[in-house]
Amino acid sequence: MTIEVGQPAPDFELEASGGQRVKLSDYRGKHVVLYFYPKDMTATCTTQACDFRDRSGDYADAGAVILGISTDSAARHDKFIAKHDLPFLLLADEEHKVAEQYGVWQLKKMYGKEYMGIVRSTFIIDKDGVLVREWRKVRVKDHVEEALEYIRTELEPAKG
Repeated sequence: MTIEVGQPAPDFELEASGGQRVKLSDYRGKHVVLYFYPKDMTATCTTQACDFRDRSGDYADAGAVILGISTDSAARHDKFIAKHDLPFLLLADEEHKVAEQYGVWQLKKMYGKEYMGIVRSTFIIDKDGVLVREWRKVRVKDHVEEALEYIRTELEPAKG
């Protein structure tokens, strides 16, 4: 079972970069951009994270918080954040439970090999905790802009 647009986003708690534990419900009252990505320190994931970094002020101005999730450890997230000066939290879903809830833990193929992994996806959760928009199998180019534009034009402003 995976979440669908219009449903309340299931609460979860994961270890975050910096050693803290984070619950999705901690961000009620703000819009949440929950983006799932395959792996820290890889080219496309780095591009995506840096795109979010470069627009993070605009997301904050729109009342949105950015949270990235991968199956990497919190310690690896800390290195990724330090290397690229990322101003948002990355959450460690090492057992891929949250990825499964969102239906992004899937069979993938690369160079003829099959393996389970995260399919790059982004979810917008409104200030009331409802999933209002999703992008699955994301192509990184212009995606951060598209998600920001959705928040700015389609959602009621959340309090900063």
